[in-house]
Amino acid sequence: MQSHTAPSTEFIAELKALILEAAEKSEPAGGLQNDEPLFGAQARVDFDSLDALQISMAIQKRYGVRMPDSKDTRRALESIAHLAEHLHQHLASSTKPA
Repeated sequence: MQSHTAPSTEFIAELKALILEAAEKSEPAGGLQNDEPLFGAQARVDFDSLDALQISMAIQKRYGVRMPDSKDTRRALESIAHLAEHLHQHLASSTKPA
């Protein structure tokens, strides 16, 4: 049972690939760090609001997790680590039989 475990390294790697693919961006030199900002002046990858929309749509398609408003999306997309934790919590709480 994985109730309160942290997101796995594999899950984080999958998220990085998904984000870069959805936004059609190249990975920055040295790789995308788990705790670096994805948006704003400190970000090394030049994501914009359209990228945020594309990323949130890719997340919904892959994981079935909706980000209903821009504030929720902005909070979740602060960093890879933050997004992984956000998704991990939603996926853990939605263990409904298919």
